[in-house]
Amino acid sequence: MFEINPTKWYKLTNEQIMSKNGTVPLVSNSSIDNGVMGFSSLEANNSGNSISCSDTTLGADTMYYQKDDFIGYQHIQHLVSKFLPFNQEIALYIISACRVATSNAGYDYGHKFNRDAMNSTIIHLPQTNDGEIDFDFMESFIREIKEENMCKLSAYLTTTGLSDYTLTESESNALRTIDSLEWREFKVEKLFGKSTRGKRLKSDDRTEGDLPFVTAGEADTGISAFISNEVEVFSKNTTTIDMFGSAKYRNYDYGADDHVAVVHTENLDKFAAIFVTTACHKSAHNGQFNYGHNFYAKDADELNIMLPVRDGAPNYMAMQELICAVQKLVIKDVVLYANKKIASV
Repeated sequence: MFEINPTKWYKLTNEQIMSKNGTVPLVSNSSIDNGVMGFSSLEANNSGNSISCSDTTLGADTMYYQKDDFIGYQHIQHLVSKFLPFNQEIALYIISACRVATSNAGYDYGHKFNRDAMNSTIIHLPQTNDGEIDFDFMESFIREIKEENMCKLSAYLTTTGLSDYTLTESESNALRTIDSLEWREFKVEKLFGKSTRGKRLKSDDRTEGDLPFVTAGEADTGISAFISNEVEVFSKNTTTIDMFGSAKYRNYDYGADDHVAVVHTENLDKFAAIFVTTACHKSAHNGQFNYGHNFYAKDADELNIMLPVRDGAPNYMAMQELICAVQKLVIKDVVLYANKKIASV
């Protein structure tokens, strides 16, 4: 189905290739952002409307559709379609089929998913009554999924109030005056009282339910299970700090194990609590806590955080307006993208 060859690439350093003002994608073996590690001002040397895939991986997990012409990188294979029509929808269907085909194919660090493996991979695709590949079905199937997801995204943005990305005057002013804010150091216990330590609940003792159970770790924001056990339930709008000093804001009720400290920010405005969480993370997550030196609730009580102040007291209104403004700036492109896609349906 494809001509598979190494991408053309420049024998230059990353600093020589990438540019802050570049517009040509540089495709690497990254597993995020469609493999695009940056942009260049150099001339593209690989055609778009094609598929890229790293030959150093254990399957098709770095296989991505490349809409635009791009610059290749070492170890990247370029899959150019032998058939027409070929577009993003068909490519996404084929990529999913490739990932299914390679997920349990026995690839490992001694047997990687290289060009020869790509050429010999067999995938399953829908066919017409005549036994031909049903490209029309593949295209319409992916389009339906896209439309469904866009509708869900639009509904979520509306329900949560995130569809409003227009800055108020006070939010705009908060961004303009951020450099003139006065800051002061505060001890967490002085602001929010004693922090609470969760209690241990072994994996084997957990029963399935609806309550998020927070443990140490970054994956899934530390949620390791959903339980129905009788445990202490911590309120939403609080901050957790795990054994490594990693702080996270929780906008839901939850349980926690003994490697998690809970800072009681529940009486703060949501955005001010998020600001405090960030301050806690900045203070605690600097490598000083590890497996040999865990972060506990007593460490949270002694934690010193920097906050903006007014008349010597924490300026929670400034924190609230700053975080609200940042949220709107971040979500604006998502809202515009969703609106554009919905309008084109």
